[in-house]
Amino acid sequence: MTLTLLIAVPLLGAILLPFLPAQRAREIGLLFAVATLGVGVAVLAQYDTDGGMQLEEEHTWIEAFGVHYALGIDGLGLLLVLLTVLLVPIVMVAEWTHDDVAARPRAFFAWTLALEALSLAVFCATDVFLFYVVFEATLIPAYFLVGGFGREGRGAAALKFLMFQLAGGLVLLASVIGLYVVSAQQGSPSYLLSDLAALDIDTDAGRWLFAGFFIAFAIKAPLFPVHTWLADTTEKATPGTSVLLVCVLDKIGTFGMLRFCLGIFPEASQWATPVVVTLALISIIYGALVAIGQDDVLRLVGLTSLSHFGFITLGIFAFSSQGSSGAILYMVNHGLGTAALFLLAGYLIRRRGTTLISEMGGVEKVTPVLAGLLLVAGLATLGLPGLSPFVSEFLVLVSAFDYHWWVGAIAVSGIVLAAIYVLWMYQRTMTGPTPPQVEGDSDLGVREIGAVAPLMVALVLFGFVPGPLLDVANPFTDSLMAHVGVTDDPPDVSDIATQEGGH
Repeated sequence: MTLTLLIAVPLLGAILLPFLPAQRAREIGLLFAVATLGVGVAVLAQYDTDGGMQLEEEHTWIEAFGVHYALGIDGLGLLLVLLTVLLVPIVMVAEWTHDDVAARPRAFFAWTLALEALSLAVFCATDVFLFYVVFEATLIPAYFLVGGFGREGRGAAALKFLMFQLAGGLVLLASVIGLYVVSAQQGSPSYLLSDLAALDIDTDAGRWLFAGFFIAFAIKAPLFPVHTWLADTTEKATPGTSVLLVCVLDKIGTFGMLRFCLGIFPEASQWATPVVVTLALISIIYGALVAIGQDDVLRLVGLTSLSHFGFITLGIFAFSSQGSSGAILYMVNHGLGTAALFLLAGYLIRRRGTTLISEMGGVEKVTPVLAGLLLVAGLATLGLPGLSPFVSEFLVLVSAFDYHWWVGAIAVSGIVLAAIYVLWMYQRTMTGPTPPQVEGDSDLGVREIGAVAPLMVALVLFGFVPGPLLDVANPFTDSLMAHVGVTDDPPDVSDIATQEGGH
């Protein structure tokens, strides 16, 4: 029942908060988030790193359709669960004094807890129908967080976000129904992941069903060309909401590619690989180029994620142990680095009163701590050796060159472009003469530093010691590669450390 408790704690908080005193909503909401973090640590303590689906729960839900309330966790799910339970309390602390949040704390903290509960359910679901239900349900708190808090124009951004996601959900529903038909034809209907993975699905049917899953996950991730909701959403939402969307909710897309596309449709996934790799490369380059030209700092950070999700998708569909493990680590490390970048950008905006990079400049002399932390987060985003995203990019690039040399060459150019958009953004916001209106700005306070400190520690720690993350990811990767019929050598932590030290 540990996984049910993991989901129930934030869900209970989301239900109770609207009925509690508004002046205590932030403290109570944070208490529930910290309690959820504690349950997440308990899950980690019970998890055996040898791999396999663990802490499983299974109860019949809709017997006629073969639907179960089924939960379980493996290396992939565990890392994303831990990322989620870490980021939610960090977001709450970081947004503690945001004007919109302070005005309506019960709504913001309740929707945040609801999004956390549903996201955790997604990462733990081992029944496809249950997964679909919570996959769609995540849109409810996400819509209200985007539309209810943030800048002018957030309503239109929230609607655009919702329309894209609902379109993906409808396509996914068609494939979910198709799985029922296929499983029923081969015996008794079942939506259990273990049963579906063992089905003998006709080639044509498998490819059509794969397409439905992949399109929905490409929108969620997002991937070119179904990405246009991303920049509008991150531009208008609060920085904390953007962290929840990009660093937690969007991971459902790449999680689904690994769990369902490769797990249920291995033949169709390999068949679609040339197209998917092409889309991933376009996302890497296009996302970076468009980010370079942005003047809005939040829009810039949002578009960098289009490039990063291209790297993750490339690692997944390169069909190698290095690529899959790199993609899983990339999901975690992207969540850490981009969360820090969004929150620090939010701190900068509150001090400058604008989101436009062209109206900033000279801030580092007045706020050196903010400048230093922003630089570290930016360097993590561009994959500097010694920070955790480097390990992820190294593994993905190894798999890309193994797939084909020109794929690796194009992907490497994305790292060069990342250096341009990160360093140019830092130069324009932090360096140069200090304008008179900046001189009165204050540096980060204890609460603000405390919110991003865990992210900074994780970025450095896992940059030098990636072994614990790989120890969790590798057994899942080995099992997945065996399922899809790929045999190669898993990533060796010592080799990675040697390469990083000599970079």
